[in-house]
Amino acid sequence: MKELTKAEEEVMQYVWKLKEAKVADIIEHMPNPKPAYNTVSTLIRILEQKGFVGYQKQGRGHIYFPKVEQAQYKDASMKKLINNYFEGSFSSMVSFFMKKNDLRLSDLEQIMKDLNKNEK
Repeated sequence: MKELTKAEEEVMQYVWKLKEAKVADIIEHMPNPKPAYNTVSTLIRILEQKGFVGYQKQGRGHIYFPKVEQAQYKDASMKKLINNYFEGSFSSMVSFFMKKNDLRLSDLEQIMKDLNKNEK
């Protein structure tokens, strides 16, 4: 899966949230100060070229929709993070976040309970 820049990922978050939208719809949901229409339009075209969004023609404009599921992108991003920074070790990543975020053992136990629920 291709990588997204921070700006591309931000726009993609709105496409996932809205499910389908015009450029103006995306801008409307963005916080102030809002980016220029041309900026978002350019980012959408890049996302289209990378295969993340598709479109339907509507009148003179386009309605954009996600072609890549958000969960699919999250999975790929997490795998890349684990491989690049933790030598492919999930336990090393968890250990790192426990130390850096002052996670308590009870927090980790709750995470494990949640994970076990999801497996069933």
